[in-house]
Amino acid sequence: MAYDEALATRVRTFLASEDAIDERRMMGSLVFLKNGNMLGGVNRAGLLVRVGAEGYDESLAQPHVRPMDFGDGRRPKGLVVVAPEGVTDDADLHRWVGTGLAFAAKLPPKPGLG
Repeated sequence: MAYDEALATRVRTFLASEDAIDERRMMGSLVFLKNGNMLGGVNRAGLLVRVGAEGYDESLAQPHVRPMDFGDGRRPKGLVVVAPEGVTDDADLHRWVGTGLAFAAKLPPKPGLG
C-alpha cells in the first residue's frame, strides 16, 4: 500500500455526509473526487489538497505544507501536500479537506456523472 490507510479512513469519515463523492487509486495515491473533479487525496507523503492557483501561495505559507511533486520535476500549481504532522488534529484535517472540497465544488460536474 502506497498511502496511509488510517488517514484515508479519516478523510472518508469527513466526506461521508457529502453527495457525489468518489475515490480512485491513481499512481500510488488514493484520490477523492466531487462530481468527478479531484478535491485531494492521500499518498505516502501525506494529504493531497487541491487549492487552485489562487490559493497556492497562501497554502504553501502554512506549516507542514509543500508543493505536490510528481517525482519527475513537475509541480502542478494548485495542488499541495500537507505532511502528516499538519493533520494530526481533526480540526486541521477538516480545514484542509474542506478547502479541497470547496474548490472542487465550484467546478462544473464532469460529463457522464449523476
